[in-house]
Amino acid sequence: MDRKEFIKQLRRYQKGSISRRHFMGITGLGTATAVLAASMPHLLPRRAYAAGELGDQVNLTTWPDYHEPSNFEKFTSETGVKVNVTVFGSNEEMFAKLKAGGTGWDVLVPTNYTIETYVGEDMFEPLDAALIPNYAPASYTDPRFTEPGTVNGKLYAVHKDWGTTGYVINSAKVTDKPTSWKEFWDLTNTKYQGRTMVHDYQLTTIGNALKYFGYSFNSNDEKELAEAEKLLIDSKPNLFAINSDYKPSLLNGDAYMSVCWTGDAKQLKKTDPAFEYVLGKEGGEIWADFYAVPKGAPHRAAAYALINFLLEPKINAAEVGFHGYPVADQRVIDLLPKEVASDPIMYPAAELLAPLEFGAAATLTNPARAEIMARFKSA
Repeated sequence: MDRKEFIKQLRRYQKGSISRRHFMGITGLGTATAVLAASMPHLLPRRAYAAGELGDQVNLTTWPDYHEPSNFEKFTSETGVKVNVTVFGSNEEMFAKLKAGGTGWDVLVPTNYTIETYVGEDMFEPLDAALIPNYAPASYTDPRFTEPGTVNGKLYAVHKDWGTTGYVINSAKVTDKPTSWKEFWDLTNTKYQGRTMVHDYQLTTIGNALKYFGYSFNSNDEKELAEAEKLLIDSKPNLFAINSDYKPSLLNGDAYMSVCWTGDAKQLKKTDPAFEYVLGKEGGEIWADFYAVPKGAPHRAAAYALINFLLEPKINAAEVGFHGYPVADQRVIDLLPKEVASDPIMYPAAELLAPLEFGAAATLTNPARAEIMARFKSA
């Protein structure tokens, strides 16, 4: 094989067009790889580990239906490290559990507005970027999706993906499609009593009650929060459930509408085309999730290896194909099928994104909001 053909095959491998095994076979296996690694290391898929040095397990704490299972199998096959997955339904619950200690977590998937709080509580270790070479901030389309990971000039978390919080409706049941949060709550309390679900998560549930009145998603104003609380408590008897795991109830027909995240909307639509995702015209939430390593992670080397593996563009593209959340890494976007990269659920129109707000740390930690959520749930 001449140099021109070798480079051609290398480029195909980098784009994910051929497998590693195929590339190694047609280019001369280990000999060609060793030469390339010595002369042009930046062109190779980058891993920050060597087999046998990572132990036998790594503990990942994340969100439901958020990873392609076959990627974990591939990671285990390549490293001998088993991935143990724990899922949570809210950042508050995740934060409280880690703060209590004794979790044994190695990798955590926090949302943008929580990172500053974790760091302030000395719960995350600064990341060694040299151990995550697949993280390339320059390849991201918008710095808003990477900036929250850096606190006081130190990198504590690397970007995973992003999304929005809207609501989903079963159009076969909800014939008068709401286009705003006001209409969502009004229909919940009238025509579709007993058929709506909201998250068991103060940020989104209180935030989208605030949007009913046109207030900021992040408002901590006492008067505005009081109005949102009244709406929630008045609506409580008319809800089907308060649950962040809402897809089963929507799919079996018990619920017709629910507050919903991007990827869940995508998965619901794939299962039943009758489901439609709506971003309320008043605005709402845009968010980004990250990978971080808790202080004292018992399997630290394996944690870095897993993060680096999941950020490899081809692996990350497979993740997107499974969970349905958009990514900001242009290397990954370039690998996605055209219909995915242009999907309006994953990549909404600019005018729908414009009024959305990133959640704020003060919103998560405000005890008044926690008290409102507790009163709402117990009402």
